[in-house]
Amino acid sequence: MALTNSPILYVLAGAFISYMLYTRITLYRRRQRMIAEHGCKPCPHIYNTDNIIGLNVFKENLYNFKNRRVLEGNRARFLKQNTHTFRSRMMHMPIIATAEPENIKTILSLRFKDYSFGNRQQSFTPLLGEGIFNSDGEKWANSRHLIRPNFVREQVANLEAFERHFKLLLRHIPTDGSTLDIQPLFFKLTIDSATEFLFNHSTNSLRMTDEDDENNEDAIFGRAFNYAQGDIVERLRWAFLDPFRPKKKAIEAIRICHAYVDKFVDEAIQWRRERETSGKLAEDDGRYVFIHELVKQTDDKERVRSELINVLLAGRDTTASLLSNAMFEISKRPDIWAKLRQEVEVLGGREPTYEELRNFKYIKWCLNESLRLNPVVPQNSRYAIRDTILPLGGGPDCKSPLFVPQGWTVGYSPYTLHRRKDFYGPDADEFRPERWETLRLGWEYLPFNGGPRICLGQQYALTEAGYVVCRLAQEFKKVECRDETGVWVEALTVTVCSGNGVKVGLFRE
Repeated sequence: MALTNSPILYVLAGAFISYMLYTRITLYRRRQRMIAEHGCKPCPHIYNTDNIIGLNVFKENLYNFKNRRVLEGNRARFLKQNTHTFRSRMMHMPIIATAEPENIKTILSLRFKDYSFGNRQQSFTPLLGEGIFNSDGEKWANSRHLIRPNFVREQVANLEAFERHFKLLLRHIPTDGSTLDIQPLFFKLTIDSATEFLFNHSTNSLRMTDEDDENNEDAIFGRAFNYAQGDIVERLRWAFLDPFRPKKKAIEAIRICHAYVDKFVDEAIQWRRERETSGKLAEDDGRYVFIHELVKQTDDKERVRSELINVLLAGRDTTASLLSNAMFEISKRPDIWAKLRQEVEVLGGREPTYEELRNFKYIKWCLNESLRLNPVVPQNSRYAIRDTILPLGGGPDCKSPLFVPQGWTVGYSPYTLHRRKDFYGPDADEFRPERWETLRLGWEYLPFNGGPRICLGQQYALTEAGYVVCRLAQEFKKVECRDETGVWVEALTVTVCSGNGVKVGLFRE
């Protein structure tokens, strides 16, 4: 008897179809009950002329990326829809986008366990491994437990190290008002201080000459690290098409980064073994070293390396981007620079203490305003790992709850949220530090994420950025913006800084 005529095949096929129908109907009925129970309504759909695969959104994103207007392009979608939450589709991905504080609070805190990073981890893993900023669930909890004790005040407040690196920065700044792009110096400063904090060895990029920069292993690592970060963004952009993209240079950059960090991990593990042998592992040798504290808790080389690279990427880029964005805006306003100088006059030219730095309100307002106007992580997303609910976004007025099916991506935009005029007033697009004298915000302000995954290193970044602003205000009487347009444009990677650099003139007298 021919196999195709076998009754068994018909029975199996019928059983399979019946099972599929049963599961689909059961899922549909369960979701309808959930929708009815919470009073969910559909949210507005973005202007898709291609509703099947959302190719028009994909094309628009490519155009915006090329023209350095991804953030404004995303914001324009909210404004065009006249809503703070909408749904869309990009290629194969159904998406809900939101700039609603209550929704973001729900995603990051109240229903935290309903979400994961999803497919984006594939883009971050080659460089970051399964460190704290690229893991979910129990692995993330373990990473947080490992990392969190290393960001207490005593470590964050090491102003002596910041001062040493700041003095090296000063060597590169003309004092006669000659035009300088200070943004690359901020990135060198922060990688130098971050590597010293993490590895007990600084890349010392501010010490290098152009000749040193060619062959020095620290400089080679710095270039490779920058390239590998850029590759993360490329992987995200290409999404499921990424396997077809040439990545030879990126793979080599990642190899260099891992080999560089592994050297310090090996030394730290050897240090641990020697301390264990002598019975001195638990003793305090009087000097805090981040990597030593990690290897006290684990000798898993790959895990230690991953955590170090995760913290390095977040710490270096967050601080440098914050400084760059703040200095771009401050340089356009002589009145702001005058107020900063007036505030730090109380020091009489000496370096501030940690407590004094914390009490400089106007410096804090300037940093807050920079993080509001151009947050260093301006957009983010989560992936629904189960059917879940958002409190707002449904219905014609977007005030009803919204059903989020399992498998959907929910993107949230701090950049758009921070420019909402109903929260920040009609001048929300302007840089005005004084607004922070009276602002009292909750989830309307999200400079360092929120909920259980709030950035552990935020105080480190704010302390270093505040220290540099304070010292620059002490050292230079006047600053001038030398950007031809005076308009900030984005350079979007994992974080965002000024796409045209930060061209300024600084005057000692």
